[in-house]
Amino acid sequence: MFGSPFHNFERHSHPFDRFSHSFEKRSRMFKRGDMKFVILDLLKDKPAHGYEVTQSLEERFHGLYSPSTGSVYPVLQLLEDMEYVTSSEVEGKKIYTITDGGKKFLHEQEATTQKIKERLWGWGNAKNQEYLQNIRTTMNYLDEIRELMGHIAVHNDPAKIIRVNNILDKTLEEMEIVYREK
Repeated sequence: MFGSPFHNFERHSHPFDRFSHSFEKRSRMFKRGDMKFVILDLLKDKPAHGYEVTQSLEERFHGLYSPSTGSVYPVLQLLEDMEYVTSSEVEGKKIYTITDGGKKFLHEQEATTQKIKERLWGWGNAKNQEYLQNIRTTMNYLDEIRELMGHIAVHNDPAKIIRVNNILDKTLEEMEIVYREK
């Protein structure tokens, strides 16, 4: 607006402000407390260290979601505090094992665990493979856009940045229309 090549959105203080209200009530991947059920369910099959838990979750999401260590390790600590898992040091790694109390809790909460698993894993079945591939393609496009934007920004050409902002603004407007379609 005032000579900045990175601010060509007179209508909005930030390019995504117009969308913030749209996504306020969108559902999160994991609802509050869901992760503990999912992790216990993973550990009932075999003990694992935190990285293995993260990898198992990423596999179940077909690579479309990878939980951060900042979301997995606090839940493992909580489960340990609740005495649903124990940890032991093996070759410098903390291995988590479900306890009898954890198995009992998981059994008592079987219906809840099943609902969570159906919600999270249901879209990963064979009939949705084309859908998953389309999501991967979209994610690849976003990576390419990010990389290309970096190359454009390095050249310090304000006119190009403004052109890119205009292209992205139009794209975001079209995407919002798609999002709002019933």
